[in-house]
Amino acid sequence: MIVENANIEDVALLTELRLAYLKEDYGKLSKGDMEIIGRDLPDYFKKNLNQNIFCYLIREGEEVAACAFLLVVEKPMSPAFITGKTGTVLNVYTKPQYRHKGYAKGIMNKILSDAVEKNLSVVELKSTEDGYRLYQSVGFVDEVSKYHFMKWYNQ
Repeated sequence: MIVENANIEDVALLTELRLAYLKEDYGKLSKGDMEIIGRDLPDYFKKNLNQNIFCYLIREGEEVAACAFLLVVEKPMSPAFITGKTGTVLNVYTKPQYRHKGYAKGIMNKILSDAVEKNLSVVELKSTEDGYRLYQSVGFVDEVSKYHFMKWYNQ
């Protein structure tokens, strides 16, 4: 199994994989959301790919079977992230016909290896029930915190 890093020639493919992941994760997406994401995501990848978003691919023959993204952020240091560099895993996606072959685990191992090379203090992710055991198997643990996870939405 070879995990490769995506490059600028893969932008259209990364956009397609992101949309497939979002459709599966969110269910049906609105036509408006699909249009905005499909229109703007290629520019995001062109600007950020291999700068602060790293995309990993596994191919089976000529077709991409699985992918995942690692978003790297540098922020002011603290004891919780002593180097100031953190990662967030996004978009772990295996096409349905290629599931249960170990591709997601292979990509996760590569991401974590790269996290060590990039000197990331911590890598985080949100897990579905389906992915929970996989992430535990590569070393992720549930976070218990005195803080509440909260969001603000610009509406």
